[in-house]
Amino acid sequence: MNIHFSFKNRLLFTIVVSLLMWSFLAWDYFHEGVPTHYILHNDEYPGFSNWWGAITIPLITWGLLYLVQLRVLKEKPKNISASIAYGFIGFLLYGIVSSILFMMGFETILLYMTVALIVSAFFIPIYRPECLLGYILAMTYVFGAILPLLFGIIFWTLYIIAYKLPRIILQYINKKKYNSA
Repeated sequence: MNIHFSFKNRLLFTIVVSLLMWSFLAWDYFHEGVPTHYILHNDEYPGFSNWWGAITIPLITWGLLYLVQLRVLKEKPKNISASIAYGFIGFLLYGIVSSILFMMGFETILLYMTVALIVSAFFIPIYRPECLLGYILAMTYVFGAILPLLFGIIFWTLYIIAYKLPRIILQYINKKKYNSA
């Protein structure tokens, strides 16, 4: 599997995602109206209209694909395309399952899934931009554009800390041990 992250391919993917988002908004507008989503599913908190998705989803897609391209240019191993595809598809599926479970009222299972991801973040680099993109795109239809972005930023910060902090500490300990010997 070989994925090229040229300007043309990033633009094409962003256009497809934008058209899908605008199609969702048009469907909502002409049927029951464009919904507003509330933080913690509580209408006492500020709400975010799905209209924000018309702007934020194309920008997020473009920006995260640019970060993926930078990673590809920096690392250049042969199997990075497969890694990117697996990360994107994996979190796309995770987001779809999370959305379905939330709509069905299984918040407890969602909590366990979230904790499992945080634990797995200690061992697997799931903080990468393609994972965040898959997560946001999968959850946009159910939660709007802003809430997946906010929760994505929070969880991806946790994933980065969980993956990198233990490695930094171990490197520091090993360097200290090596220098004292």
